[in-house]
Amino acid sequence: MPFGMGFGELVLILIIVMVVFGATKLPQLGDGLGKAIKNFKRSVGSLNEIDVTPRVGPSEPPADAKPAAPSDSTRK
Repeated sequence: MPFGMGFGELVLILIIVMVVFGATKLPQLGDGLGKAIKNFKRSVGSLNEIDVTPRVGPSEPPADAKPAAPSDSTRK
């Protein structure tokens, strides 16, 4: 058994979890735990991959560009 625990200890832990969280929350907890483990395994497996995509910074206008003229709707 995991961590040297027997069947009785695992049943006792399951009963305590059911009392604390309730039977209706157990499927949600299991789903969240499964997704967390899956994402963790995916991130650990991708540690050796290098991201070589270029980063695109904020676009700056060319130095010789003229400022835009204000439109008629902004004048009063």
